Amino acid sequence: MSLDKSIDKGIIITPNPEFVEKANLGPKEYERLTKWAEDDFEGFWDYFAKNEITWFEPYKSVLNDSNAPFFKFFEGGKLNMCYNCVDRHVTTRKKNRAAIIWENERGDSRILTYRELQFQVNKFANVLKTLGTKKGDVVIIYMPMIPELPIAMLACAKIGAIHSVVFAGLSSNALKERIVDAEAKIVITADGGYRGGKTIPLKVHVDDAVRELKQIKYVVVARHIHSDVPMKTLRDFWWQDLMSDSDYANPHCEAESMDSEDPLFIMYTSGSTGKPKGVVHSTAGYLIWRILTARWVFDLKEEDTFWSTANIGWISGHSYTLYGPLSIGSTTFLFEGIPTYPSPDQWWYLVEKYRINVMYTAPTAIRALMRYGESYTKNYDLSSLRLLTTGGERLNEAAWLWYYENVGSKKCPIIDAYGQTETAGHMISSLPVVKQKPGSVGIPVPGIFPDIVDDKGEIIKEPNKRGFLVLKKPWPSMVRTLWKNDEDYIKFYWEKFNNKYYYTSDMAYKDKDGYFWMEGRSDDVINVSAHRIGCSEVESALTSCSMVTEAAVVGKPNEITGEEVFAFVVLKKDVDKTKHDEIVRKLRDYVRDQVSPIAKPSEIVFVDSLPKTRSGKVMRRVLKDIASGKEIHQDLSTLEDKAVLDKLKDAVENRELDILRGKIKK
Repeated sequence: MSLDKSIDKGIIITPNPEFVEKANLGPKEYERLTKWAEDDFEGFWDYFAKNEITWFEPYKSVLNDSNAPFFKFFEGGKLNMCYNCVDRHVTTRKKNRAAIIWENERGDSRILTYRELQFQVNKFANVLKTLGTKKGDVVIIYMPMIPELPIAMLACAKIGAIHSVVFAGLSSNALKERIVDAEAKIVITADGGYRGGKTIPLKVHVDDAVRELKQIKYVVVARHIHSDVPMKTLRDFWWQDLMSDSDYANPHCEAESMDSEDPLFIMYTSGSTGKPKGVVHSTAGYLIWRILTARWVFDLKEEDTFWSTANIGWISGHSYTLYGPLSIGSTTFLFEGIPTYPSPDQWWYLVEKYRINVMYTAPTAIRALMRYGESYTKNYDLSSLRLLTTGGERLNEAAWLWYYENVGSKKCPIIDAYGQTETAGHMISSLPVVKQKPGSVGIPVPGIFPDIVDDKGEIIKEPNKRGFLVLKKPWPSMVRTLWKNDEDYIKFYWEKFNNKYYYTSDMAYKDKDGYFWMEGRSDDVINVSAHRIGCSEVESALTSCSMVTEAAVVGKPNEITGEEVFAFVVLKKDVDKTKHDEIVRKLRDYVRDQVSPIAKPSEIVFVDSLPKTRSGKVMRRVLKDIASGKEIHQDLSTLEDKAVLDKLKDAVENRELDILRGKIKK
């Protein structure tokens, strides 16, 4: 690979010709497929659906848009997700290949071949049936990252139950909200999980959540941390006991024939206000996009061992920790733990041990590991890696380069990608066979038609002009509706542009080469004296400064300018914070030079950490309230560490006091 930099185009990475030659999707093939999808949209999807999915019965039509925006793909077709991800591989030479490799931070490990995975899934599918679970029932799963989690999900898919995985870090109240909304009668959990040297008491949280819920008939508990937890008679059952009982756990189970549009799962996502939204995904459309993005974006091959560090409790975990790699018959690696425990080299030890080929993680994790320097990566053999990918939020240039140089040894393409819970997969990606621009999420994946529009819904043709990111055509893996709430589905995703475009609620711009650059959520824009400033643009400038590890920027009300730029900054550990005024001046000047004098932060507060969801996204709405001195009225159910809020408030208050005392300059 070669790296080039100039003032007008920034950094551009040219892919290694040897990588391009062996890639699943080469540059010419990308152009051919993109043009095919433009010229013959239905023919494009028809070809891949017929050739990649194993159908029980063929579909009657590719796309039914008669009731838009409630689109239907592959209507009338019959299939089963578990059959396509597990059963069909057992009939081939893949049956003895590792489907799942699992390890946790304590060193416990387990390997499941495709044959063994099928055996376990069939047994638990029959356990669910014995407990009264039927096709169309919702099963809540609240588990740590252990093999029983994917087994439970696949068992649900096999019998046609709708799984709804709740991230095991959410509170009992958040779990209760989701159980009630989904009208679930059964919860699958564990006695607890391991995280950063601590044990998480999951069964206790479940007991708190279901204490007053008469709808819950059964709670199945996997014994994992071997803690002494209360078990309610006739309601609570140990996973291991049920699986060892031949009356409950017969190892033979036929896959339920599911319609293409039958729901596969519900994924709850929290908004800024109100109760969580239950995003509904269908079976066939979700499956086809798992297969294609696994091959095109991640360049996955059957013989690969793939590690997505995304927790299965989030959409990235559903799509690329579990269903993506299994759908094409490769090996997926699951890890229960955090990247810095028991030491900051934990991930690199695992990459070397299991010879990981493709790795997918979040920019937040990369920035966290950057703080510990380069020495940890140098102690391990990371030569098995051939592709590094990220997603979930914007990968700033500094983190991109650190990942490229210290983990990928300047030989691995660094793939950033854009997707949402609602899109169920990557829509835009810096594909490994095209030139990569650090900071950009890349170009449209074949079959996807994104664009940038203004407030009136008119397409912005001028390059580098910020607007709303929309998707102009439907796609198979799109959200079908919100659970029991068609009205809000239209309101949130279609109403803004009169049902003409799918509205992502994200801001972005497109450069002259057609590369997309994300600018944050549509409400993550600061209006300073009628100038619209993207928070991510200022954040990127701050984090590209050698003193800064992380930064989050929000707008604070200002009587004169409307809003002003307020920055929360995490400095590197070796920076001398006593030189406060000098550092602030340098950072302001840096933003002025990199972005604009108007974007220069009016206030900068140094903090030890930022408030993040358990999937690693910074909660900027919370920061906005803190910066403005308001009470926090946001949904905090996904906040990883609530203790950080008090520290942030103290940092802001102490800064104001230091200004009044003359210790620091404003």
